[in-house]
Amino acid sequence: MSAGIALPYPSFFSGRSRALRRTRPLIVTCAARSHEAIATDPNPSPSLPLEVATRWRDIQGRNNWEHLIQPLHPLLGREIVRYAELVNACYKAFDLDPTSKRYLNCKHGKSTMLCDVGMPSAGYKITKYIYATPDITIPSQFGTRGSRWIGYVAVSADDASSRLGRRDILVSFRGTVTNMEWITNLMSCLTPARLDPHNPRPDVKVESGFLSLYTSDDSTCRFNSGSCRQQLLSEISRIVSKYKDEKEVSITLAGHSMGSSLALLLGYDIAELGLNNTKSGREVPITVYSYGGPRVGNWGFRTRCEELGVKVLRVVNVNDPVTKMPGVFFNEKLELPWISSCSCYAHVGVELALDFFKMKNPACVHDLNAYIGWLKCANRKKAKKQSVDIFCK
Repeated sequence: MSAGIALPYPSFFSGRSRALRRTRPLIVTCAARSHEAIATDPNPSPSLPLEVATRWRDIQGRNNWEHLIQPLHPLLGREIVRYAELVNACYKAFDLDPTSKRYLNCKHGKSTMLCDVGMPSAGYKITKYIYATPDITIPSQFGTRGSRWIGYVAVSADDASSRLGRRDILVSFRGTVTNMEWITNLMSCLTPARLDPHNPRPDVKVESGFLSLYTSDDSTCRFNSGSCRQQLLSEISRIVSKYKDEKEVSITLAGHSMGSSLALLLGYDIAELGLNNTKSGREVPITVYSYGGPRVGNWGFRTRCEELGVKVLRVVNVNDPVTKMPGVFFNEKLELPWISSCSCYAHVGVELALDFFKMKNPACVHDLNAYIGWLKCANRKKAKKQSVDIFCK
């Protein structure tokens, strides 16, 4: 397992090319260990729930998860799995039956969705469903274009908030499912984000497909109106205002694959517009949990996210090709400053690297269930008794 932590190099470097090197992540690599050493504890100590309440800012990345990733702290491991399962709920609830009236939407109502997908004790109340529109026209028997259910906004209930040590505002995004979403993912072209009308920041660029999914609108959607972005910013502003008098509040954005890209765009957008700042001047911390996520923007985007204090934990399988895209050839490893600053893709945040592969089912390298299973499994020997060792090639 390896973990990448974004830390600055010493200040004696000078020049533009060396300035770029200062912001490159420091990769700390350790030899392979037994899975028990890094898996989440199957029999957690009774003190862990109390520790969540007292250390939640550290777990949410206040110090960029320093000393929590290598080895993986059991408390952080539990939180990574918990948010992954809240993302997985989106897949379980997404209706892919073409004959259903809820085709490409959620199969369940907001009040019962988490219970209906097998998470009655999740501790969150869903406040809004979110829809996104791929800005692509492909004729098919189901129409050319339209909104798809992409995830939900939820708030931790009182009991859960007591255990977590704060009121947690959660936005959960599923990954790519439909054909148009796959094509959107392939629109690998950097374009200025320009999400702040008062300061467009042309040097901050993001992948055009993800941006179009985030900002495109579908006026014909019968479940909601406005773009994915408009829906989210409106709802988060409302919730932050509602809980402005509570002492501890957090914003957690979690997504898998394409969903992690939307989560990161949303985190940047909220922070850039200052929507996480209350009228009393308090700043609500923003944390992104990314599972199998691709690169989203350029160096300018990465730098601006860091300046704004958006904390990003990237959980990646080293065998997952999606986490190496876009920017296969032009990425943060390129040492040409006149190219790197504008045209290269760059990952944001701290990396927690996993290593699993299954010969009989290569697609598992990107599957969220495989990510969750790897993190939850506490006995590697038991896994090796199966026909394939899912942890090593």
